[in-house]
Amino acid sequence: MLHLHDLIKEQPEYDGYFTDVEYNRNKGQIKTIMKTIMGPREEIIRINCDLILHSRGLHPEQDNLIAIEMKKSNRPREEKEKDCNRLLALTKDSFDDIWSFDGHTLPEHVCRYILGVYYEINIRNQKIIIRYFQQGEERENYCIPIQPMK
Repeated sequence: MLHLHDLIKEQPEYDGYFTDVEYNRNKGQIKTIMKTIMGPREEIIRINCDLILHSRGLHPEQDNLIAIEMKKSNRPREEKEKDCNRLLALTKDSFDDIWSFDGHTLPEHVCRYILGVYYEINIRNQKIIIRYFQQGEERENYCIPIQPMK
């Protein structure tokens, strides 16, 4: 978080953007996403991400930039899937395929992150898995070997 914070504060185009860990506020309200469950039913889920880059509502035209979820490989598969599903929802353009932007009002449920990143580290196998999400879809994934420190 601190490294990303230091990087953006040097760049004028990120003026008014912040890095936050486990942040779950949306203009004073708890951040939520809408999750479709069995058939046409939807469920409202409270969320917080491991790390986000956002404007805390200062730039409603593009408040949310990056959401990052991180896991150790020994965590249960269900937790990993939950994180990836959260990133899919957070990167959607909207929840009802309607985006009404008046320059002041943020959507009821959090969305429109430009990039979602899932980062999983496996120390035993010396690899890192990275998955990228954009516009409600997984776009790319990589497996990177961990280089031993010299």
